[in-house]
Amino acid sequence: MYEQLKLDNQLCFRLYTASRLITQAYRPYLEPLGITYTQYLVLMVLWEKDNLLVSEISERLMLDTNTVTPLLQRMEHEDLLVRTRSVVDARQKLVSLTKKGRRLEEQAKEVPACMVAKLPFLGNDPTRIQAFIENLNGMIDMLKE
Repeated sequence: MYEQLKLDNQLCFRLYTASRLITQAYRPYLEPLGITYTQYLVLMVLWEKDNLLVSEISERLMLDTNTVTPLLQRMEHEDLLVRTRSVVDARQKLVSLTKKGRRLEEQAKEVPACMVAKLPFLGNDPTRIQAFIENLNGMIDMLKE
């Protein structure tokens, strides 16, 4: 057997597993809010800057619009956001938070701290957390190219 083909030697498997387990760890914090992890990501984008085009949300989340559009449709059905035609280009949809979507920001404000507490290797040190984020960003940037 080739050593490089052993699952235990795969960095990508560790990253995949960590991503899946982190998403799972969010569940107890997001279920009471009635949202999924991917909906939480969309909401964070809109809490930061409301009234964005679908393409801007897709770009920010590094997802294809074909992936984001059905998610936005479900969120609109749940009254978290509204999609309207852009006045600049009728082919584009503008996404805005509803009152319900805005209220969730207050309810979700403790979620990041709860998640950091689940990662004790980072401690509660903002410098260590930021350094870890920057390392991951560097890896993401290299993989995007």
